[in-house]
Amino acid sequence: MTPQQASQAAAKVCELAPVVPVLVIDDAGTAAALATALVAGGLPALEVTLRTPAALEAISEMAAVEGGVVGAGTLLTTADVEAAKKAGATFGVSPGATDYLLDACEANDLPLLPGAATATEAMRLLERGYTVQKFFPAEASGGAPALKAIGAPLPQIKFCPTGGVSLKNANDYLSLPNTLCVGGSWVAPKNMVQAGDWDGITALAKEAAALKVG
Repeated sequence: MTPQQASQAAAKVCELAPVVPVLVIDDAGTAAALATALVAGGLPALEVTLRTPAALEAISEMAAVEGGVVGAGTLLTTADVEAAKKAGATFGVSPGATDYLLDACEANDLPLLPGAATATEAMRLLERGYTVQKFFPAEASGGAPALKAIGAPLPQIKFCPTGGVSLKNANDYLSLPNTLCVGGSWVAPKNMVQAGDWDGITALAKEAAALKVG
């Protein structure tokens, strides 16, 4: 997979809904129900972060949910990429980008949303062919004003801002011409997942899905 093909695939994922849920899953037993609730609410693209022992199993469970498009977040190494692909992930997300990680994703045909926080990082990825990137950590890196500023000289790059994004500030990002979608964890609060409040999560997903891009 070339960087150009990866960016095209990543763009299609980002265009499925205005919000990509960023999920930290402690119990894979909740994964299918969580995915079902989010998809029912209009958020089909799901990022499961590889931050817990249950993450890979959760990806496998979610990959079987009809209508869901499941990806792996926090990809750091070649081993992460291979494990995520084997588990059923159809796209990957990383907090930053290294040549080794990019090589691994391209070799394993896993479309990657690589992270960038500065103009230099964004330009390096653009030089390689990545025109769709993750702006991370969004709020800590200056928020929507910073992303808007980066977009002025680099209009050919589109972003998915993640990190500190919430329902309160999502529109600040989504109104920018260089934002395809945002990533956020607020649609699946830990307490609601633990309580099995799937109707409540579906309601949050519907609220997020109703946000407008552009």
